[in-house]
Amino acid sequence: MATVAADGSERLGFVTLDRFLQQLPPELEVLYDGGNGSERLRWVEPSELADPTPYLLDGEFLLTAGLPFLGGGGQEDFADAYVQRLVAARVCALGFGLEPYFDTVPEAVVLACRRHNLTLVAVPKTVPFAAVGLEFSQLLESDNATTFRQLADTNRQLMRAVLSARPEHELLAALVQQVPVWAALVGSDGRLRARGSARAPGAGTTPAADMATLQPLLARLLAGSGPRVELDSFGTAGSELVFGYPLRSTRDANLGALVLGTGAPLTPAQNSVVSTAVGLLELLVRQRTSGSLAPSQLATALLLHPESLATAGTRQLNGLKDLLAQSISSTRSGQLRVVLGVRPAPAAADGPAGRAGRAGDSPVRELLEWRRMFDTKLVEITDDGFAAITRLKVDDGVLAGVERLGWRLVVGSATELSGLSNAFRQASSLRGRVEATGTSVRVDEVTWSVGGLLGKEAGTLLATRLLAPVLALEPERRDNLIGILRAWLGANGSWDATAKSTGLHRNSVRRQIGILAELLDLDLNAAQARAELWFALQYVHDPAGMTAADSPDPGVA
Repeated sequence: MATVAADGSERLGFVTLDRFLQQLPPELEVLYDGGNGSERLRWVEPSELADPTPYLLDGEFLLTAGLPFLGGGGQEDFADAYVQRLVAARVCALGFGLEPYFDTVPEAVVLACRRHNLTLVAVPKTVPFAAVGLEFSQLLESDNATTFRQLADTNRQLMRAVLSARPEHELLAALVQQVPVWAALVGSDGRLRARGSARAPGAGTTPAADMATLQPLLARLLAGSGPRVELDSFGTAGSELVFGYPLRSTRDANLGALVLGTGAPLTPAQNSVVSTAVGLLELLVRQRTSGSLAPSQLATALLLHPESLATAGTRQLNGLKDLLAQSISSTRSGQLRVVLGVRPAPAAADGPAGRAGRAGDSPVRELLEWRRMFDTKLVEITDDGFAAITRLKVDDGVLAGVERLGWRLVVGSATELSGLSNAFRQASSLRGRVEATGTSVRVDEVTWSVGGLLGKEAGTLLATRLLAPVLALEPERRDNLIGILRAWLGANGSWDATAKSTGLHRNSVRRQIGILAELLDLDLNAAQARAELWFALQYVHDPAGMTAADSPDPGVA
């Protein structure tokens, strides 16, 4: 996802060492630059202890007038150990005051700072330590006010993103613009929904980690429960620190996850923005699976104005399309698909959706499960399963997940708002085939003939029942009668054509057809009886060659 990088001054940040030094009087001299000017400066602390580190926090600017270095403290070994302890305590810089003890910074201290890469600043007698501390306090106060303004502006950006046409994508774009992270939003099925790339001023783009790298972290996130943050590190630039946040329902069901990666720890202000973004994303995914205003508005419009689809003007139709798009997390021009679920037999049902279909279980749980799996709020629970309108193509992975729960699907063709009714009728015509065969079916892969709609299993069942008296005869007698019936029906009941194709006398054909009518107890002059027999024969072995039942799709016969 393309994002616009914010200028460094616009990002939510903190007081850095470089920024602090720039604010100090020009009389201060940096004797050694440790290259850590971009690090966060937490506080300015004066101390004349030989070892002040037990009383320091990381990121502090330590001030000393040099008292520890008087006498034996001026030895190179002491200075080296002193600076080494400061570096181990993550002190940001050392400020050495000139006078009353020293006119210049001792060479041993300068060498130790260079050796251990600690920034060293000489503070002249004209600049009291209190002035240095006051300057930092004023800068920190100013920075806090700026940060609060930035937080307010950022929260407004996040809220605008939530109200946009693509809220999840826009929310991630706003997040990575204000916080130096890459971001990946993943659904409960483990599939990527949106991503944002980290951009830093003067630096290149750091894309989100690929899905293969994220899998171990996602597995922990989606398998766990309760509020938590999963931590990881991928060891690549911009991914030294990786944070995973689960997005949960009100009942602690995992609805997805947000994964962020960065090269350095975030500031409190930046963590505040991340927490806000996580909360908004959680509300979005809850709304997508559990409720929204759009479906109720859409239902009201269609109930009060059922003719609207046929008579609506462009503006009204676009309004309906927008409501529909919001209901299925799509866009106005996105394609739609009708999906029908065939309820499993009790013994086959397993998992949340399968159990939800059993007597005594909550239909609400079943409804929410299908909403989640098909990423739509338009789901209807029916007596024999469910019907859903979704933007998903329902690929093999989704289909396999549903079938593992014991359910079977009819997956409709892609359509638009005006074609939904016809798409539903097409899908419904295949429900019986799925029930009979126990196999899911895609409308796009069906041959639209009686044989294609009937399917091999149902067709074989029809042939077995309709032709049972004939099929029960001894093989030679059975095959002769089946061959004559097939030829006669194929010749549209013509005695002469049947006699010619079978090599029998026309009177013999009449006699054999009469026998068949008695055996089957059917009036073979009736068009319906002939049609049913003809389709039943497509699923009976023909000794003369392959039948439709032997072909991959009986509908081609």
